[in-house]
Amino acid sequence: MAYTFEKSKELFARAAKVIPQGVYGHLTPVITVPGAYPYFIKKAKGAHFWDVDGNEYIDYICAYGPMILGYAHEKVDEAFAKQAKDGTSCTIASPLMIELAERIVNLNECADWALFAKNGADTTSLAVVLARAHTRRKKIVLAKGGYHGVQPWCVPSLVGVIPEDRQHIIMVEWGDLDEFKEVVKSYKDQIAGALFTPYHHPAFGDSELPKPGFWAEMRRICDDNGIVLIIDDVRAGWRLDLKGSGHYFGFKPDIACYCKAIANGYSISAIVGTEKLRLTAAKAYTTGSYWFNSPEMAAALACIDEMERIDAPAILRERGMALTNGLKELAGAHGLQVTISGPPAIPFMSFSNEEDFMRSQVFCAECSKNGVYFHPHHNWFISAAHTEEDIKKTLDVADKAFKVVKNQFGG
Repeated sequence: MAYTFEKSKELFARAAKVIPQGVYGHLTPVITVPGAYPYFIKKAKGAHFWDVDGNEYIDYICAYGPMILGYAHEKVDEAFAKQAKDGTSCTIASPLMIELAERIVNLNECADWALFAKNGADTTSLAVVLARAHTRRKKIVLAKGGYHGVQPWCVPSLVGVIPEDRQHIIMVEWGDLDEFKEVVKSYKDQIAGALFTPYHHPAFGDSELPKPGFWAEMRRICDDNGIVLIIDDVRAGWRLDLKGSGHYFGFKPDIACYCKAIANGYSISAIVGTEKLRLTAAKAYTTGSYWFNSPEMAAALACIDEMERIDAPAILRERGMALTNGLKELAGAHGLQVTISGPPAIPFMSFSNEEDFMRSQVFCAECSKNGVYFHPHHNWFISAAHTEEDIKKTLDVADKAFKVVKNQFGG
């Protein structure tokens, strides 16, 4: 029997009276399929969560990336709870900050130093500040369709954004070296930094991996023109390679930004950089009331230790390949055309013969109503908690969902 969402709907009606949109931002049900998805969660464990109506889901969004080891992971939660007994937000810093920085610097290939914050957007904004301070230039190059946070210089929405907020932002197509070269030529000695994700993972679009030689050429162009090369590794970091996505794709950025999976759901982010930017980072004033919280640092240390112990990226890759290969085989059996894009650990599936996502919405809605949580417009995430049995159950549900798509659209 397909799931129903009566309690979710009741809570949403309550929420809408006191909270603009009811549920706002990227968790809003508006961008999934209203009526086919839950709005509120009751509990989560491993790779599963249960909504307020008691429906259970195999979760392939993983809190939009932070969950990498599994919800309510005992080692990580115990590390957080133990440290929290000695204080959370305190007047001075904890030695755990040093231990975590040392751990990341020793692990991450591009890191000679590290600073910590709370959200990925904290780090991308600081990266822009450091690039401008280091070069004494103003302009920043971004990729169209990229997501780096909700600050006015990069937020997808234009509500409240004024032209001056983006006066020195230049947009190019991700992966287009010719266009980037033209921009560098047109704005010679004016570009402070180039900030891109290690591979392109836009919402409402297929993911795009870098072409051979792309990052090596980007590195050369930035070096030749005094441009700080920054990667926003907030989404992909730790899932592809514990040494960073730069290492995974074979290049060394000047700055890399991390968050999401660094502490398996606890709120902490990190920005790391090379030696040439150390003095600039020391001079810049950046801080937050909760940025030095020690329990999150303890959780991050426990998470990193566990990811390294089990070789989390290898597990994610294996489970992701089992899922995506299975989906592609099932779609073909139903006479449907699908595109699987992105690395197996962070996959996305779309229907190749449409641009309006209607087939994706029907497919994902059917999966949701039968216990598998996919997103129709956003990339998915695999966790180390997903089991072979989870993948098998997922493919059984997907088989039925593909049948519904076939019956409704014919192909």
